[in-house]
Amino acid sequence: MLKAIIVLLLLAVIASLFSGLFFLIRDGGKTRRVVHSLALRVLLSVLLLIVIILALWQGGLTLHPTP
Repeated sequence: MLKAIIVLLLLAVIASLFSGLFFLIRDGGKTRRVVHSLALRVLLSVLLLIVIILALWQGGLTLHPTP
């Protein structure tokens, strides 16, 4: 379940990044849609980082040292 949330957040970040690129090309940067799309990407990235840190802290994810 936790890994699925992480994957969905990663996909949402990538989708937001490409929507920003699409709006930049289509609108030529004249509208605020590019800014909103990239602000959403930053928000999703911060949320993803918080989920990963909390999962590591609570033991839902573990780091495996290389042998």
